Amino acid sequence: MRRIDHVGIAVPDLDEALAFYEKTFGLVAEHEEVNEEQGVREAMLVPADGDPGTARLQLLAPLRPDSAIGKFLDRSGPGIQQMAYTVDDVDETSAELRAKGLRLLYDAPRRGTAGSRINFVHPKDAGGVLVELVEPGGLDHSSDF
Repeated sequence: MRRIDHVGIAVPDLDEALAFYEKTFGLVAEHEEVNEEQGVREAMLVPADGDPGTARLQLLAPLRPDSAIGKFLDRSGPGIQQMAYTVDDVDETSAELRAKGLRLLYDAPRRGTAGSRINFVHPKDAGGVLVELVEPGGLDHSSDF
């Protein structure tokens, strides 16, 4: 793992959350998209005048109640849903973690934000934290810790 990529926060309404984070903390959306496969509308936030290599805050709003984020909100309410780390090769990292006895949510990586490739470590194998592994796509996540 090279660095913290982002922290994912589940929110019921993306537009309200975007306005809150901009007004309150000065964070702006660097990227927004809809991921039908994951059932989310999402945005990556960064400080308006911040370092482009900084870790991001990801806001995740459900497109449907049966999506992972919809279920999370029903179970836990709004809040931190995941901790994501940048990796060079999600396939290699996934194989290494499986060899150490950890369970991953997907047999093969899936498409994440901005063309990234992702997988998740099961929270029961990571101290109760859903850990996302991110092999970057279009966004610049090139800096290290």
